[in-house]
Amino acid sequence: MNMTDPIADMLTRIRNAVTARHTRVLIPASKMKLAIARVLKEEGYIKDIEILKDNPQGTLRLTLRYVDKKPVLTNLKRVSKPGLRVYSKRVSIPRVRGGLGITIVSTPKGLMTGSHAYREGLGGEVICYVW
Repeated sequence: MNMTDPIADMLTRIRNAVTARHTRVLIPASKMKLAIARVLKEEGYIKDIEILKDNPQGTLRLTLRYVDKKPVLTNLKRVSKPGLRVYSKRVSIPRVRGGLGITIVSTPKGLMTGSHAYREGLGGEVICYVW
């Protein structure tokens, strides 16, 4: 099956798993998806990332994080899409929920949060919002 937006598929799988209160979710692997998962782990939204070599592409197994049976990750929103790319300069990187969430930005130095990109003096493509 040909997929036009694999990042949106990843975010939807995570969103569906959180809604269904699953502890783990399986996602077809890619370098970009792994980088997004690493940012989510660094920020404390997910517990663990495992890379399974069950096929040539591989699979990511993300362990979701819950606190008092409530999900830490409440919402994910895709911003830059294949049909409409959204870029932002350093000074105009959007803040999510007044700083309560994070913006994931693709910069020349790799994927990072919006606040980290701001500190580094970098702009780039706004991938998604997480809160």
